[in-house]
Amino acid sequence: MAKNKSVYVCSSCGADSPKWIGKCPVCGEWNTYVEEVLTKKPVNKTVYVSEENRKIKPLRLHEIVTSEEVRIDLHNTELNRVLGGGLVPGSLVLIGGEPGIGKSTLVLQTVLGIADKKILYISGEESARQLKLRADRLDSSNADCYIVCETSLENIFVHIKNTKPDIVIIDSIQTISTETIESSPGSVSQVRECSASILKFAKETGTPVILIGHINKEGSIAGPKVLEHIVDTVLQFEGDQHYMYRILRSIKNRFGSTAELGIYEMRQNGLREVSNPSELLLSQNHEGLSGVAIAAAIEGIRPFLIETQALVSTAAYGTPQRSATGFDLRRMNMLLAVLEKRVGFKLAQKDVFLNIAGGLRVNDPAMDLAIISSILSSNMDVAIEGQTCMTGEVGLSGEIRPVNRIEQRILEAEKLGFGHIVIPYNNLKGFDSKKLNIEIIPVKKVEEAFRQLFG
Repeated sequence: MAKNKSVYVCSSCGADSPKWIGKCPVCGEWNTYVEEVLTKKPVNKTVYVSEENRKIKPLRLHEIVTSEEVRIDLHNTELNRVLGGGLVPGSLVLIGGEPGIGKSTLVLQTVLGIADKKILYISGEESARQLKLRADRLDSSNADCYIVCETSLENIFVHIKNTKPDIVIIDSIQTISTETIESSPGSVSQVRECSASILKFAKETGTPVILIGHINKEGSIAGPKVLEHIVDTVLQFEGDQHYMYRILRSIKNRFGSTAELGIYEMRQNGLREVSNPSELLLSQNHEGLSGVAIAAAIEGIRPFLIETQALVSTAAYGTPQRSATGFDLRRMNMLLAVLEKRVGFKLAQKDVFLNIAGGLRVNDPAMDLAIISSILSSNMDVAIEGQTCMTGEVGLSGEIRPVNRIEQRILEAEKLGFGHIVIPYNNLKGFDSKKLNIEIIPVKKVEEAFRQLFG
């Protein structure tokens, strides 16, 4: 009988140790060692063995023949854009997100819309009946979509060999295990070995594989960090369960840009692609209301207008409260300090609450001008004109710093019918505004911007 052995494995890099240590000597991370119980036994075979034993020899760089990769159209505009134009044959894509956010719904809805490809959907968490009920709710079907419920990697490769699919879906990678590793599914060793075998299969056969992964309490993808290094693309599916919007971000992409962003709306019958998020993120009834400012932001390479809401009130207790939803709280405190020091508004004894409408989280520095304008609007109880939007980064000395892609922001505001846009003065260099139907108001300082907005 084989003797059980307990080892400690780093969840970040996969290094092992006979005892627990606080800091990993390989990657330098702290508190990443987890205990695994395994049985040492001889391993005489690999999990996946290619059918063709090709002899590989080193080639000079100019001897390597390249061609334009023909991407697979997923018939999902948002997902295609985030992937860089479609799914690359032989690629390994990892989609991560919190429980219940809609990862399986996104993938199942996408593959059911592909009519010209054979799909093999491998589920390690749900039964075939559950997937059928979800497909019926999505109101879509695909005759070439095969469902199999399996958690053994060896059996999965048997199903792949018999089915010969064009696209493989594995939901989720943390439930898959191989017999060559004597540890529980989801452990560091199992996730590392299974993903490496799946990568070998994808590269040698040219079959794209989409993996679905869990998120741990820290917000990162569960399993070893090496999992994100193995795959070609890492997509993060995020959003608040109390809001209808979902955002698909590209964290890593070997075949495209990581600046792309996809926005979906969760509905009863599945996810709907949001082609123009600006119209949905702007409420239509904020005329005459103080504390509301419209910002021309860019998330990734996509411009959209978003509503910022602020509430300033006298502190009921000794210590004033500072709260920000969808925006960095530390940056908001910095902007409040700029208002106090450079402009002269006394906000030290007042509560300040900030909210980005729609449940989105935006990191664009060009939101600064809209943030301080909404705070000042609420403090003075004076509304900002509804046809005015703004963009600009605020420096510590109170200057309005230029932002990137100013032309895209202005065109987005013009398309949605805004009459005025406040922009940094230095963004006017080399920019022709004569053909535009929107009034451009350049400002240099925060005080100048406030005079234009509030008179």
